[in-house]
Amino acid sequence: MLEKIRVRGPVGRPRTRPDAVAGDKAYSSRGSRAYLRKRRIQAVIPEKKDQAANRKKKGSKGGRPVSHDADLYKERNTVERLINKLKAWRGIATRYDKTPESYLAGLHLRAAMIWIKDLTRTIP
Repeated sequence: MLEKIRVRGPVGRPRTRPDAVAGDKAYSSRGSRAYLRKRRIQAVIPEKKDQAANRKKKGSKGGRPVSHDADLYKERNTVERLINKLKAWRGIATRYDKTPESYLAGLHLRAAMIWIKDLTRTIP
């Protein structure tokens, strides 16, 4: 799930474990949370209403409520908007490229286009 992640720091080799992972309610399963807990990664994933209801129904045997950092979860919106801008390019949204290298090159090209467009908006 997180094998290809690399978090760059100021010096040294990139870390392979982020401090936190934000996801929507679709990733709130027990397996996802256990995987992140095993790797000592904070899960910023809200709990589904049905999961909370089942936990409460079990009473004290249902376990603790899931911790959720609402402020960190709000930053997830920035990433979602960027992904939507990337997918606005048809080649990326439909995966026309057959090789991973050419798909990644398309992602880099689209990201550069977005960056240049944002730069030209901020220049007076």
